[in-house]
Amino acid sequence: MEVTVLGAAGEVTGSCFLISSGKHRILLDYGQIQGNRQDEARNRLPLPVPASSLDAVVLSHAHIDHSGRLPLLAREGFTGPVYTHHATRALCEIMLKDSGYLHEKDAEIENRKRARKGLPPVEPLFTLTDAEKILPFFKGMHYGERTEILPNVFVRLSDAGHILGAAIVEIWCGEGKRPPKLVFSGDLGYGEAPIMEDPATIEQADLVLLESTYGDRRHRTFDATLEELGNVFRQASKSKKPRGNILIPAFAVGRSQDLLYLMEQHFDDWQLDRWQVFLDSPMAIEATEVYARHRYLYGAELFNAESRQPRLPNLAMTRSPAESMQINSIRDGAIIIAGSGMCTGGRIRHHLKYNIWRPECHVVIVGFQAYGTLGRRIVEGARHIRLWGETMQVNATVHTIGGLSAHADQAGLLEWYGHFRPHPKVCLVHGEPRAQLELRKALHGHFGIDAEIAELGAQIPVR
Repeated sequence: MEVTVLGAAGEVTGSCFLISSGKHRILLDYGQIQGNRQDEARNRLPLPVPASSLDAVVLSHAHIDHSGRLPLLAREGFTGPVYTHHATRALCEIMLKDSGYLHEKDAEIENRKRARKGLPPVEPLFTLTDAEKILPFFKGMHYGERTEILPNVFVRLSDAGHILGAAIVEIWCGEGKRPPKLVFSGDLGYGEAPIMEDPATIEQADLVLLESTYGDRRHRTFDATLEELGNVFRQASKSKKPRGNILIPAFAVGRSQDLLYLMEQHFDDWQLDRWQVFLDSPMAIEATEVYARHRYLYGAELFNAESRQPRLPNLAMTRSPAESMQINSIRDGAIIIAGSGMCTGGRIRHHLKYNIWRPECHVVIVGFQAYGTLGRRIVEGARHIRLWGETMQVNATVHTIGGLSAHADQAGLLEWYGHFRPHPKVCLVHGEPRAQLELRKALHGHFGIDAEIAELGAQIPVR
């Protein structure tokens, strides 16, 4: 077996790996590259092998940086199965269709501008139709099942504790009693995550592809994180009129549900009765419904048993554009949870336009912000941002709440790897260079291994 690195090398985006074993070719994730326009242009680069030559795809989870280019495969002739968890299949039906629709709309807006300049039109990365074409190829799996997906190729998924349906992927390729085995960590969850279970542990592998998003840091304790988040709400509540609004850019899957749960749990302590809470994301609303249908995968009490609605009493879920636009008329007392989580698109950008220049407002960042994204620029202290060609000052107070991450920190990554016996070869993926260098140093110090850092195009044998 051999693994070719096709993405998530030195960056936290675009997860993609090609597995070759004999005559079989399997794609492990096919994620979208997110960032600035130059980064995103790489999404149009073809795979090094024809899509029609792939025998199967294995998908770790639904986040767009892992699943977001799958519709391209159907357009390019792929007709094989896409193996993933049942919950991931349900989430991808929402997320990929939404992504296709947005790509079409973005191309439509861009082409109006280009037409005025006499420039040729651009094509969307993929369309809603492309997304709909790939979905019938999805094959749902349960955690713990060891399934033969091709002759002498077996796959097992285990709970990664990251978002609903997220999986650690084990792949065996070859004959005999002990064929070579690859373990892909996927995105590992943080042990104190509000809703999800702890990541499962694996004990044997010949090669581990290990994510390294937070390989250079340790999260604050969860109690400290809750206190920090609660202080934002309490202090904003005490502000003299007008107190402004609180904007929370949040990923539609995972982070939005965590926030709803924590707000209900700390409703009185955080003085949330003084606010109107909006979940302003059709995708997040649909994803929350998927969480309700897959209640058996986690232990937290997120929903009312009878209605399957979130238990937060002052929550309004706004699906339509008209409802979202009405929020923009609120100048005081709204907590707005909206996508996208890195402020690269979606309704959060409209709310930033109406609020970020107002000194009485707050922006609360609760997730990783990739290099080149608007969210990253806000976190790094940009004094001005541009939205739809307009420059505006950043006068709102910006809060970065790092401990709510859905990714394990360095201590969590080390603990998870420490369950392997003996300690197998490691290749670090899905991390920025500093994080990977620090995690490699820590792995050497704790386990005496010299981890490899993934490079695009690298071919890594598994034996």
